Amino acid sequence: MSVAAPPTATAAAIDALAALLGPRLSRSPSDLALHGASETHFAPAPPDAVAYPHSTDEVARIMAICARHHVPVTGWGTGTSLEGHALAIHGGVTVDFSRMDRVLEVAAEDMLAVVQPGVTREALNTELRATGLFFPVDPGANASLGGMAATRASGTTAVRYGTMRDNVLALEVVLADGRVIRTGSRAPKSSAGYDLTALMVGSEGTLGLITELTLRLRGQPEAVSAAICAFPAMGPAVEAVIATIQSGIPMARIEFVDAATAAAFNAASGAGMADCPHLMVEFHGSPASVAEQSERFGEIVADLGGADFRWATRPEDRTALWKMRHNAFYSCKALYPDRPPIVTDVCVPISRLAQAVDETVAEIAASGIPGPIVGHVGDGNFHAMLMPRPDCAEDLATARRLASAMSERALRLGGTVTGEHGIGIGKRAYMAAEHGAGWDVMGALKVALDPAGLLNPGKLVAGD
Repeated sequence: MSVAAPPTATAAAIDALAALLGPRLSRSPSDLALHGASETHFAPAPPDAVAYPHSTDEVARIMAICARHHVPVTGWGTGTSLEGHALAIHGGVTVDFSRMDRVLEVAAEDMLAVVQPGVTREALNTELRATGLFFPVDPGANASLGGMAATRASGTTAVRYGTMRDNVLALEVVLADGRVIRTGSRAPKSSAGYDLTALMVGSEGTLGLITELTLRLRGQPEAVSAAICAFPAMGPAVEAVIATIQSGIPMARIEFVDAATAAAFNAASGAGMADCPHLMVEFHGSPASVAEQSERFGEIVADLGGADFRWATRPEDRTALWKMRHNAFYSCKALYPDRPPIVTDVCVPISRLAQAVDETVAEIAASGIPGPIVGHVGDGNFHAMLMPRPDCAEDLATARRLASAMSERALRLGGTVTGEHGIGIGKRAYMAAEHGAGWDVMGALKVALDPAGLLNPGKLVAGD
């Protein structure tokens, strides 16, 4: 599929979009640079223009104009993705959804909310405070809900509440030709035809632009308790995670950070953590069930040499604890501010977690490149943040080799090359190895829905 639009076609599309949007079509250098930047190591790729729609109708008209002139279109939420998903690598128009940021409805009796794609997860939960409900998917960054759906995001609470796949009931989507479709419904389940909602969740903006989401909400737990505990080495910490999950303790969060990350927390926020690996955990439920879960987890930790429990039962203490964990990326980055990170993301069956982590740790240690490790290890998902020197070709080659080894190991152990970050640009090379002929089927779906290859070209699927 060819996606290159000649300059005259791009100019004509931009003129038509300017007539539609007025000042909400931007070509300012600062705006283009902002929308051409990535959180990680990918080269800048600014679009030719940035559109700021207010409604589904405007998104449909933007898409129809771009389709008529054969101009690529890339969706943009908050720009927090880590695999270059939102970079306009073929130019064209970036559609920024930040001004479609309204909570349209909260149906407390049905435990659902209807939102525009630019609503962030924190904004939605602020809106829900008086209802006794909350939206549980928590990737750490204050990402937009449209972007979270597009990348099938998960995060610290997925071990209990699932990922975006489990919490999106219905969508409104603008297709490549400007048609608007609705997928799913408010019903808790359905057997009516192909699951187009599931198809769009995780499609990374390559099949359509999400303009409305119907989301599943959960009840606020009666009691919440969180804690952090230290381990003498990485192995016992991972064994504690495996034992906890296999014991059936319903953890709300169970996170791992290595010694390097603990040091980054100390430097960034004065955490006072020991120079060793730690688990960060949270329990949800009734006061009695939380007490029982905490006690059982404490017994597992004690058997495996864990110590220095620090409990956080007050809301402000829990907020501080998880804010520190959510800022792990920035805390580690601050230790090496001149090194654009290569961020990895693999997920393996819980029974293979110890092997995957042990082999990864050994390879990073032997490489000489800093590579702090964190993970949502309750569901087998962990990350290394590799920090090669940008002016050192040997470092860059080594970091890429380490990242490749992690992905290949995950596949060998029956896992996936990405548990939550998605494919974007960075992981496309592994799609054939993970999916085989299934990747060709994905390509066929792309051609069927976007025959000109205009939606987020160069991402996820083969052929552009």
